[in-house]
Order: sequence, then structure tokens, then C-alpha cells
Amino acid sequence: MRFSVAMPEDLLIEFDQLVARRGLAKNRSEVIRDLVRDALVESKASVPGTQVMGTLTIAYDHHASALTDKLHAIQHDYFDNIVSTMHVHVDQHLCLEVIVLRGDTDLVQTIAHLIMGTKGVSNGKLVLTTTSITR
Repeated sequence: MRFSVAMPEDLLIEFDQLVARRGLAKNRSEVIRDLVRDALVESKASVPGTQVMGTLTIAYDHHASALTDKLHAIQHDYFDNIVSTMHVHVDQHLCLEVIVLRGDTDLVQTIAHLIMGTKGVSNGKLVLTTTSITR
């Protein structure tokens, strides 16, 4: 279906810059569809009881007091919800870890907050998606 959208010129200019950054295969319609899909997934993933998958990316100094033991303990406590982890040594001190989680959205968010709230984790971000895809 086709529909039109009215917007201020300065917003349209910024939107066209976004479209250009997304590459040759993207046009305004494709980018709008992408943005709508992202908003729908975000909305669905926030509904309690929804089954989600997510990636939690954290950065930390591995020399922090017993931090790796604490992180491993949390992950072992929730082994049914931890699908996989990837650990990267950024430099002599800094590590990056990507943890793939699955389960009820509330539980996945709780696990992410436990991990990100562990003393020594400098920052983290959880990205969720639903297990049902909107086309």
C-alpha cells in the first residue's frame, strides 16, 4: 500500500542523509519499512511474557576484583537462558564480551541488568528481538 508523509524540510534533509548512508539498495520506502519494523519489534519485545532473543555487549577491565568469577557465576545461574558467549581481548586490560540470551523478556532483561550492574563492568547494552518476524 502507498501512503504519504508530511514532514518539515530540515527533518526530510536529515532523513535523506540517513537513506544515503544505508547504501545503494536503500531508498526512502525501504528505510521507512526498516524503521517501522524496528519500532514494532521493540514494542513487542517490551510486552511481558514475550519470548525474545537478545545480545548483551559488555566492556570491562578483567583485572577488576574477581569480576570474571562473578560474571561466570551469573551466567551459570542462568545457563538455560545463555545461548552463547564470545570473549574478545581488546588490549592488556579491557575485554569485550557478547552474550546471546533467550527467554521471557522480563527474565532476559533481569539477567542483563545483573551482568551490567556487576561492579567492574564499565558499560553494556542489551538489544532485543522477538522470535516472530514481521515482514
